[in-house]
Amino acid sequence: MKLTKKGHSCVRIEKDEQTLVIDPGTFSEEDAAVGADAILVTHEHFDHFNEERLRTALDDNPDAQIWTLHSVAHHISAAFPGRVHTIGEGDTFSAAGFDIEVHGQLHAIIHPDIPRITNVGYLLDGTLFHPGDALTVPAGHRVDTLMLPVHAPWNKFAEILDYVRAVDPRRAIDIHDALLSDLAHTVYGRMLGPDGPGTGGAEHLRLTSGESLAL
Repeated sequence: MKLTKKGHSCVRIEKDEQTLVIDPGTFSEEDAAVGADAILVTHEHFDHFNEERLRTALDDNPDAQIWTLHSVAHHISAAFPGRVHTIGEGDTFSAAGFDIEVHGQLHAIIHPDIPRITNVGYLLDGTLFHPGDALTVPAGHRVDTLMLPVHAPWNKFAEILDYVRAVDPRRAIDIHDALLSDLAHTVYGRMLGPDGPGTGGAEHLRLTSGESLAL
């Protein structure tokens, strides 16, 4: 499969001439979801869910479908009957040639005064995991590729490093990084690389927007 970073938390994954996109939000490339066969959205925050861009993608491809939580689905399901599917933790389904498992329930705590919303992560073909805005460990799976949310109002570096160790992937690729400067990427790269405290053996990678990697 081929993975392409499309800005912030959005990734575009291609396999066998089909395309799946996760979290085409406001911080991702504007056309990130256009041409997708399947779109997955982890939660309702604007940097992961942009209603206009989802509608554009569904209009562009009449066969495209979306899988997401109720908090997102109810915004667009009426306009696209039968094409927007509501899912939750424990669900399994197939989309764009991928076998997908849903893991997690809640968004990470931003602050105790801010109510928590729902959030899910998606495990593709038992090998690639995108957690959305949470540090969910997909139990019972040896993840090959972890999409790693490196920077957010809800996390700190120690948590991110321990998350990589807990998931124990072969590689961790940065997502949720739109608010970081180039200097910050240098620091995170060092701390998550060979000169840092140690990721448990996981290779740490960063893709710039539009850059691809064969998995």
